[in-house]
Amino acid sequence: MGKKIVVDPVTRIEGHLKITVEIENGKVKDAWSSGTMARGIESLLQGRDPRDAPFVTSRLCGVCFSVHQLTSSYALDEAFGARVPWGGTLLRNLAMGAEYIYDHPLHFYHLSALDYIDIMAVAAYKGKDKALNAVKDKVVGLVKAKDVFPLTPRYKPDEFCVTDPDVVISAVKHYIDALSMGAKARNMGAIFGGRQPHYQSIVVGGFTQLPDMNQMAKFRAMLDEQAKFINEVYIPDVLAFGTGPLFPLAKAGVGGGHYNYLSYGAFELDKAGKELVFPPGVIVGLNPADIKIKRFNPNKVTESVKYGWYKKDKPQHPYKGKQVFDLDKKGAYSFVKAPRYNGKPMEVGPLARMLVAKNPDVLGLVAKGVKPGAVARHAARAIETKLVVDACYKWLDELLSEMTKPGFKIHDTAHWEPPATGTGAGFYEPPRGALGHWVKIKDKKIANYQMVVPSTWNASPRCEKKLRGPYEEALIGAPVPDPDNPINVVRIIRSFDPCLACAIHLIDPKTNEIKKFLVE
Repeated sequence: MGKKIVVDPVTRIEGHLKITVEIENGKVKDAWSSGTMARGIESLLQGRDPRDAPFVTSRLCGVCFSVHQLTSSYALDEAFGARVPWGGTLLRNLAMGAEYIYDHPLHFYHLSALDYIDIMAVAAYKGKDKALNAVKDKVVGLVKAKDVFPLTPRYKPDEFCVTDPDVVISAVKHYIDALSMGAKARNMGAIFGGRQPHYQSIVVGGFTQLPDMNQMAKFRAMLDEQAKFINEVYIPDVLAFGTGPLFPLAKAGVGGGHYNYLSYGAFELDKAGKELVFPPGVIVGLNPADIKIKRFNPNKVTESVKYGWYKKDKPQHPYKGKQVFDLDKKGAYSFVKAPRYNGKPMEVGPLARMLVAKNPDVLGLVAKGVKPGAVARHAARAIETKLVVDACYKWLDELLSEMTKPGFKIHDTAHWEPPATGTGAGFYEPPRGALGHWVKIKDKKIANYQMVVPSTWNASPRCEKKLRGPYEEALIGAPVPDPDNPINVVRIIRSFDPCLACAIHLIDPKTNEIKKFLVE
């Protein structure tokens, strides 16, 4: 038996996640992903007015809040029989487009990039650039003052860490720039969303805030600034790292997994909803040379609680899902359920979306030797951000045209009152991956409400078939030459963008010694 190490909690993510890995001969032999915080939103919704659901579910998270508000509204649209006017769809897309624009660069620069650079290399920078020297002086000054949060403490640099002073200092400068750009992108979303975080404008039937010309002009000007940063800084940085210093990791496909991928589809580009920025589809067993896309069937989604802290039950479709906790359940190790599609674990997120879409840029990287894995997820995330930016320009132009037409509408007011009974499912593709909401209405109140969120898919434990979840499977074979420095473990986990804990300890299972560990 190999040596087990525990990373609990994983930092630089949102939420409480514990990862346990068994190391043998310098590689991960087995892995367990444990969500250590229970989610009770579904229980809180029972008995409430269905129209409350978008606002309650958005409180699941302060980072990806609006995605739940939108997906909940989709579910209610179906349950209420509402038909969202094209103007309402365009406004929904623009508000959600801003979410992508702030979320993806934030993940790369602030949650993941520090895993791939030796931050102390900035001290060796010898260039004459004033802005970069200002960064150098700041970091060196903080080190001397022993006040370097959030750049340190950190994992010890390994063979894959970038140590070139010019590359590192440029990356740190862009880390700082991205903080400002992220704040601006959030403000951009608030133009139509009404506030930030927790939008107020997305409801069943469409949108509540009529746009005016000043808002349109302001959104476009802010979009121009974001497009410049994404095209000239973010994408080049990701691709330069992935095809340069991190190419050995990319070529080895570290963090691959089951190679099953799922996308629900999102972002309508036409009124009929036939053309989407992200098409729906399923890939089972990826063959990059001949990608087979299967049609997504919502009836094939189930959740297993075999290894979750829930009362024993067979795998259920979300419409029949329950949330009855059993904290003493033998063999359970996670509050995360185990979603499966037709019985199979599925990776969701940017890489899944881009593979399902057969995106030529991602397939071009694959042709150059980049295998699906941790590095490829970062590349897919950057590439799809540009797709969303380009779509936002199209939506702005179409919205401007719609605003000039007589009878311009953004909401189906005829279907505002809750039905006596009804069921509805909402599907969307947030930055982190496939999100589904299911609602049952009885006597005009919520009888049952279930959510399968992106990190439920990716962070799931084993199921009845003992198939590992995507995090767990992605860790198998990962190189961990030094058990006291499992940097590749967190690199792989963070590549999925789990939605933020703040501390980490490494526990020795034999001595229970809690080691002080160098991490961000």
